[in-house]
Amino acid sequence: MGDAVDGILEQWRRERPDLDLSAMGVFGRLAQVMRVLEPQVDQVFTKRGLRQGEFDVLAALRRAGPPYTLIPSELSAVLMMSRAGMTNRLDRLEAAGLVERSLDPADRRSFRVRLTDEGLRIIDETLTEHAANLARLASPLTSEDTETLATILRKLLDGPLGKPGGREA
Repeated sequence: MGDAVDGILEQWRRERPDLDLSAMGVFGRLAQVMRVLEPQVDQVFTKRGLRQGEFDVLAALRRAGPPYTLIPSELSAVLMMSRAGMTNRLDRLEAAGLVERSLDPADRRSFRVRLTDEGLRIIDETLTEHAANLARLASPLTSEDTETLATILRKLLDGPLGKPGGREA
């Protein structure tokens, strides 16, 4: 009744009975879930000509509420990425007509990034489909399972895994 990870763990238990391999099972399954999940999530984005990172930028701007505007440093912080990486994403989104940049009237050294009407339409359509797709993918779980899993994953991210370099600070 087990899965492929159980088979691997059984082999290791036979070869190395001295090791506690329970965490290996957890992370092996998480890795397997991500390998299967990523292409199914990405197909929603690619259908609209987006990459995951571009969706993330549009979603951050949309979550900011009207007028759907942030400065690049706010976007970088929210998305936990470098400013250089953010510039590349903004360049692509601006070329596609989904965001526009303008000088910040409060600070002429900075600029603001705003969703265009087309960007707002695209993110709303994509988010609707993305949410439905994720609900479909999570359908084997009960609402209690979903809550439990979210709690467990929060604990993992609050521990050494969520620290820079994956170690305790």
